[in-house]
Amino acid sequence: RCLRVTDRVRCWYDERMTHPALARHPDPKRVLIIGGGDCGCLRETLKHESVTHVDSVEIDERVTRVCEQYFPQLCVSNNDPRAHFQFVDGIQWVKKSAVGSYDVLIVDSTDPVGPASGLFSRTFYEQCRRILAPGGILCAQSESPLLYPEIIRDMDRDLRAAGFQETTLLNFPMCTYPSGWWSATLAFKATPAPARNPSALSGRTRYFSAAIAEAAAVKPPLFQDHDAR
Repeated sequence: RCLRVTDRVRCWYDERMTHPALARHPDPKRVLIIGGGDCGCLRETLKHESVTHVDSVEIDERVTRVCEQYFPQLCVSNNDPRAHFQFVDGIQWVKKSAVGSYDVLIVDSTDPVGPASGLFSRTFYEQCRRILAPGGILCAQSESPLLYPEIIRDMDRDLRAAGFQETTLLNFPMCTYPSGWWSATLAFKATPAPARNPSALSGRTRYFSAAIAEAAAVKPPLFQDHDAR
């Protein structure tokens, strides 16, 4: 078992899942979040002033309502007029979305079992690429590099097979998750632009910074020895 949501360190995950992708896009306006019912990724996404619209798609409305009750600090942006909640199946939402609908797509999923297994498939990634606008970026949680390197390897293979031009693995500590080390994978629809300076977020994040952003893409020798890619 693991603690999925905490007051103290949840920001490590939420900031890592959002700000790297948003900082790599030159002008992110429309964002889709799949999963993320605790609303932490929504809160972080809305810190970017360029963002004008966020669809937060969560299959289980109860997750959001419970977090509003017990983790209100994660839900401080739920009433932001840019936030639009859709309590439906994320896979179906992506299938029905129009071509080029979003600039950034964040897949804040649970583990690849049960209902979430379809979020780790080439078919899903193809649909994600279809609904991303030119220059669009996908960020998906990709499990523990220490425990599940095969999942990361398969994700990278399927993302590239789906047509994404480049991928980057970001690794970061997450002390409440299995092994204490976690990852997110960035996938770029086209050759990515240089990252914007995240200094505009100064004082508004607890974990993410320009230095952290640069360091996260560096794989320790341990990961290189057991290269998941």
